[in-house]
Amino acid sequence: MILKIAKLPGDGIGPEVVAQAVKAVDAICKKFGHEVKYTYAPVGACAIDQCGNAYPESTHQVCLESDAVLFGAVGDPRYDNDPTSKVRPEQGLLAMRKQLGLFANIRPVETFPSLVGNSPLRRDLVDGADFLCIRELTGGMYFGEKGRLDGGDTAYDTNIYHRYEIERIVRLAYDYAMRRRKHLTVVDKANVLESSRLWRQIAREIEPEYPEVTTDYMFVDNAAMQLIRCPKFFDVMVTENTFGDILTDEASCITGSMGLLASASIGEHTGVFEPIHGSYPQAAGKNIANPLATILSAAMMFEYAFGLMEEGRCIRKAVTASIDACFVTEDLAAGGTPARSTSEVGDWVADYIANN
Repeated sequence: MILKIAKLPGDGIGPEVVAQAVKAVDAICKKFGHEVKYTYAPVGACAIDQCGNAYPESTHQVCLESDAVLFGAVGDPRYDNDPTSKVRPEQGLLAMRKQLGLFANIRPVETFPSLVGNSPLRRDLVDGADFLCIRELTGGMYFGEKGRLDGGDTAYDTNIYHRYEIERIVRLAYDYAMRRRKHLTVVDKANVLESSRLWRQIAREIEPEYPEVTTDYMFVDNAAMQLIRCPKFFDVMVTENTFGDILTDEASCITGSMGLLASASIGEHTGVFEPIHGSYPQAAGKNIANPLATILSAAMMFEYAFGLMEEGRCIRKAVTASIDACFVTEDLAAGGTPARSTSEVGDWVADYIANN
C-alpha cells in the first residue's frame, strides 16, 4: 500500500517529536511492506516567517493531496507576548481545521499500568480509566465573530453553533459509543448558555435513535470535577469546541503526562493526527520532549486514515513496551530511572517495531 503523508512539524518541539513518529512510521512500513511518501509543508510561526501566513495555500494543497497529515504543534513566544499581533501561529491550526472541514477531534484517554503512579490522582481512581473525548472542532467561540470596542477597552468573542454542526458531532459520538461500552455523556452549560441549550435540545432529539446507548447530560463545571473525582465513569464524552479544549487538557492528569495523549481530527477532507500538547518552546531544541503522544498519533493515523489496524496495534505495543522498560523522557522518569532523550526514545520504539 502507498501511503501519502503530509508532514507538518510546525513550531517549538514539533519538529523533534514528529521526527520520532516518522521513525515509527518508517519501521512499520518496512515491516508490513508499505511504501510511504512524505511531503513537507510549513505551518504556524515558521510559515509566518516564510510568507506571512500561518497556513499558506501551498500547505493547504499539500494536505488536500495527501492521505493523512502528521502534525506537530504551533506556537511561539514572540506572538504570545504580543497581544497586538495581527497574524498568530494558532491561526494556522484553526485555518487548517476549518479549510479541511475537520469538525471532530477524537482524543483517547487511557492509563498505562506501569505509569499509574505518575498521575497526581490516587491509583484506585485512575487505574483502568479508558474513555474517549470527542470535541467539536470547527464551530463555537474559536470561530465566531470577535473584536474590540471602545478604543480597544472592550473585547468580545461570539459563541455560535448551527444545528448541522451539532447533529453531525453528536451522531459521530453515538457511533463511537456503540463500538465501545455504549455510554455517552453530553457536556454543556445549558443552565446558562443559549448555545448549550441548543446542544442539549438536539442531543435529546437524537438520543431515541440509539436506544442501546445510555446517555447522560452533564454541565461542564461538573464534568471537570467528575473527570478528577471518578474518571472511570466516562466511556465517550462529546462537547463543544472551547469546553473540549479545556477538558481534554485536564484529562492529561489521569495518564500522568500530557506527553502521552494523541488525537485525530477528522471530517470532510484529509485527517490530521497530532499530540494534544502544544509547542513547549522552553524545551525546543533540547532533545528532552516526550515523543510518545506523537508516535501514538501515528498509530491513530494508520487506524483512522488507512484502516490498517494491525499496524496501529504494533505501534501501541512498542510504546507500551518502552514505558514498561522505563525507557522514557524526563517527564516520565521516576524513582532513579535515567531520563532518555527524545531521539533515544524514538530510536528505541522503532527498533522494537522492527524486531518484535
